[in-house]
Amino acid sequence: MTRIKAQAMELTKETFSYREEERLPREFRGKIETGVDRRPGLWPPENKADNPSLNNPLVRQERMGSGWLGVIFEWEGVLVEDSPDLEKQSWLSLSQEEGKSPPPTFVLRRIEGMKNEQAIGEVLCWSRDSSELKRMSSRKEEIYQSLQGGVYRFRSGSQAFVNVLLHHKVPMALVSTRPRKSIEREIEDIGIEGVFNVIVAAEDVYRGKPDPEMFVYAAQLLQFIPERCIVFGNSNQTVEAAHDAKMKCVAVASKHPVYELSAADLVVRRLDELSVVDLKGLAAVESPEFGSDEPELEMEVEAEEERRSAPVAVYDDDFW
Repeated sequence: MTRIKAQAMELTKETFSYREEERLPREFRGKIETGVDRRPGLWPPENKADNPSLNNPLVRQERMGSGWLGVIFEWEGVLVEDSPDLEKQSWLSLSQEEGKSPPPTFVLRRIEGMKNEQAIGEVLCWSRDSSELKRMSSRKEEIYQSLQGGVYRFRSGSQAFVNVLLHHKVPMALVSTRPRKSIEREIEDIGIEGVFNVIVAAEDVYRGKPDPEMFVYAAQLLQFIPERCIVFGNSNQTVEAAHDAKMKCVAVASKHPVYELSAADLVVRRLDELSVVDLKGLAAVESPEFGSDEPELEMEVEAEEERRSAPVAVYDDDFW
């Protein structure tokens, strides 16, 4: 009995032996009350859903709950209301200021989700000079912010869904092709600073969508393998980039109808239609991390091919 008590005390001590580092916000001015007693811990485990080296089964069970998946959000059109008309107007205003031909609608749809420098230099072909690209990109952002007026609000259901993720301690990342200064100001205005574990802005990557660079970098910062990350976006460019990064994608039908987003793994109109169980189902995929059944299947196929290619004896009825 003494030995059992000693082991129990060691397990209890191990549970709370983590470095006191809180990854989630202390308070939420956006009226999102988590209602959960946050214990100190290191979240998430590096690229592992379950770490067999942990001797405490309670810690392993807690990590297997929701600590083995991460979510990556886009900002506008997913968490906050989107203004696609303002985006179009800002590009048209910039083209008028620069004396360029106004981009047609199909070009505007093509540059959707790209970085400003990438769109100006590679699609619009207004300049190749790096200083000019930076100047026009900054001016386009200024025009957009002036048209927007600094008014941002949650989309219906987004606030409740973020509350659920906070309650279950699911690590969250935010990616955007806008400058970091603008994103941080918008986050502060809406009152959710400190909610995201990771923020990836335009300055952090070279290319925007449909290149998967932003999502891959966010997964690296979250310390998750891509197969354990779920991307939330509202366009087919996001779906393409997420799948190229080997991530699952949930599309929010905010500016596109549901049928246009059928390539996504899941399509919703509001984020509060989802639950943590849905996220676990999307992230529960086979990966080299836990082994795969593919070698066994290959062996079965090889055995079947050998059986088919084996010589077959032919008997002559007249011989008998």
